[in-house]
Amino acid sequence: MNKMLQTHPLHLYEILSRVASSLSINDLASCASVSQDWNDSFTPPLYNSVILSEYGPSIEAVEKNKHLIRRLVIRKSAYQKLSRHEVVSTVLAISTLTTLNLSSNNIRFHAQALSEALKTNSTLATLELRGNKFEDDAAQALSEALKTNSTLATLDLTCNTIGDNGAQALSEALRTNSALITLKLGDNNIGDKGAVALFEALKTNSTLATLDLGENSIGDYGAQALAEVLKTNSTLATLDLRGYNNARDGEDDWGYNKIGDDGAQALSEALKTNSTLATLNLGNNKIWDDGALALSEALNTNSTLVTLDLKDNHIEDYGAQALAEALKINSTLALSEALKTNTNLATLDLEGNKIGDDGAQALSESLKANINLTVEW
Repeated sequence: MNKMLQTHPLHLYEILSRVASSLSINDLASCASVSQDWNDSFTPPLYNSVILSEYGPSIEAVEKNKHLIRRLVIRKSAYQKLSRHEVVSTVLAISTLTTLNLSSNNIRFHAQALSEALKTNSTLATLELRGNKFEDDAAQALSEALKTNSTLATLDLTCNTIGDNGAQALSEALRTNSALITLKLGDNNIGDKGAVALFEALKTNSTLATLDLGENSIGDYGAQALAEVLKTNSTLATLDLRGYNNARDGEDDWGYNKIGDDGAQALSEALKTNSTLATLNLGNNKIWDDGALALSEALNTNSTLVTLDLKDNHIEDYGAQALAEALKINSTLALSEALKTNTNLATLDLEGNKIGDDGAQALSESLKANINLTVEW
């Protein structure tokens, strides 16, 4: 009987590990303090993902168990207690670390040291640096690391103050880097000059699949340069060029993306032949009827675009006009005609435009013919 009740240590470890996978951080900490066996089972998942803050584990505990850490978030309250050497050299030397989040820590002046550490790091796959007041010099430092780093797949530089010079430096890195898959540069100060440099790099880069340039200062010239690249690029799948989405009616949105009909028309030509782009966000720009009409023509032949965001532009509906006349001039109706034959588009966002009764009716008709499509207006 006693033999039947005995459990092999390896089996016990397996059981405890499975239990650990469903527990909260606080419960894991409690279980780890029960006994040495339980500590061995519950400590690894406890330190698999760590948030270092005034409420989290102590710096000493993190140091002791750093060999278990795969994902590390350092909040401002904890970052201020660490030296630059501890953050850059010690943290990036953790051999198991694959994700590091240093967002909102105001580490602008640590960018060079961070870059030097990244040049030799061989495990980090995701680096989040949102809201750190990085300017062009920080982007230039990081770009040097990207030229040699072979493991970083995601770099998030959203909500900084990187301008054209920083974007140009990053573009140089993209020409040789073969690891980066996602680059987020939304809410910076990148204009057409910097955007064109990034787009030119995509002619030779063969790995980048997601590029976020939303809420920058890109206009028609940048969109036209992008269009030329999209005609030949075969890796980019997600592209975000949204404008400023928090401006109230009448509020100045100077300094944010303002892609108009010329840019939309150029992009539509590229979409006719591009076979990889699945998501395109052009929301909160300056696209009117002509641009929407051009995009609708591209949808007749494009077979890969799944999500198209055109919310909060200037697409109008002439409501009272007869359907036949509206089809000649109204971009919303033209879009609905294209959607009757396009079977791959799954999401079309037209919220915040000026679509009236006739436009709504036309879109409703398109939905009857295309059961896979979701339209918001």
